[in-house]
Amino acid sequence: MRLNLLLAGVAAVATAVSSAAQAQPTPQIQPGQAQPVQDVVVDEGVLRPFQIAIAPFSGPNGAQISGVLTSDLTRSGYFEAINPGSFLETGLNLANAPNYPMWTRIGAQAVLYGAVTPRPDGRNDVGFRLYDPYRQCQLVSYQFTATAEQWRRIAHKIADVVYQRMTGESGFFDTRILYVAESGTELNKLSRLAIVDQDGFNPVFLTDGQETILTPRFSSNPDEIVYMALGRDYSRIYLYNLSTGRRESLGQFDGQALAPRYSADGSRVAFSIIRGGNADVYVMNLRTRQLSRLTSDPGIDTSPSFSPDGRQIVFNSDRSGSPRLYVMNADGSGQRPISRGGGSYTAPAWSPRGDMIAFTKSQGGRFTIGVMNPDGSGERALSSSYFEEGPSWAPNGRYLMFARQTRGGSTNLWMVDLSGRVIAQSAYQGRGSDPAWSPLLDAPPTNLGLGQGPDSCPA
Repeated sequence: MRLNLLLAGVAAVATAVSSAAQAQPTPQIQPGQAQPVQDVVVDEGVLRPFQIAIAPFSGPNGAQISGVLTSDLTRSGYFEAINPGSFLETGLNLANAPNYPMWTRIGAQAVLYGAVTPRPDGRNDVGFRLYDPYRQCQLVSYQFTATAEQWRRIAHKIADVVYQRMTGESGFFDTRILYVAESGTELNKLSRLAIVDQDGFNPVFLTDGQETILTPRFSSNPDEIVYMALGRDYSRIYLYNLSTGRRESLGQFDGQALAPRYSADGSRVAFSIIRGGNADVYVMNLRTRQLSRLTSDPGIDTSPSFSPDGRQIVFNSDRSGSPRLYVMNADGSGQRPISRGGGSYTAPAWSPRGDMIAFTKSQGGRFTIGVMNPDGSGERALSSSYFEEGPSWAPNGRYLMFARQTRGGSTNLWMVDLSGRVIAQSAYQGRGSDPAWSPLLDAPPTNLGLGQGPDSCPA
């Protein structure tokens, strides 16, 4: 009874985040910031989400791990956690399977439970099991070993395992969001580069606000980022290592450089340079620092984004009179338009799966986040409002994060799934724009181990 059926049918419900309140509140990155309120908006009838029973884990931080799991899975829109008050069986332990009829009686389609066991060396073993009570078999079991402080990170990793086992798709919970944190007024706005866990916890400022920050983006290495900084009399593109804090400029250019983005393998950065009122797309080889010009028409060519295989680049250009999307080979040859509808197309982003291109579209006084096939066919809108822009893909290619601004001027981060039926303000509730979703994170450096147990359920 896998969730693939729900994915095929595009499942999502407004009640999907009702149990997320069990999770801890998001840390406040700015004084006075409001507590987050999880909400999922659904604008048409859909299937009921997968009913999962998440029992409180035993041991140190066990209850908190269960809360994070509940929040992560329900935020996806494909799971609904059953109220623990309805559980007919308690005291589950890793040595035994659950009493299956007690869980089918309350409608649980999956049962998840685990335990945290301290080790003599100060680390913890965190084990869990996931069962299908209807087929009466185990779906998956794992054990992680990590320091006590890493319990939240382990919870995200467990959520990724559960999501992948139930949907057949990679998870996206053990990730971070890079964004431009905004404060102040429209006339005196302070922008700082910031990063936060995908669930809104552990926000950190990376710059001090002396520069205006634009378009931060991740490399395929989640420690490497690139962004644009505007000073009083300069504009620069920086490479920044999140682990070491080392910042390096790409160099001085004859003109203003903007909109940088890595190739999928991290070996190149594509960006635009404005000279004499005209913008063209360039690519720099990061090993040799050789700069190659890819476009040379009189229009404004900007926002380049590599395909996952590195062979093509999508960008937007107004060479035909209004901003449209174009695709070219990575050497600049074969430039061709792909967008076909009315309105202005900007900020394209190639999916990590390679099957779609996301974009921002403005038309008739409204802004839309949409997707299309790489040849321009199959265009469809996922979200539309007064103002929204800058879609960034989750590493599994199933979700997009973008910035939405209200008529009152507040800009926040939002998330939408590929169907457009699950849309919610992101778990981080502060003001922000230009989001960039990281790849899945590597294992923490403090001896995180992984061991897989038997899987008795047929696929």
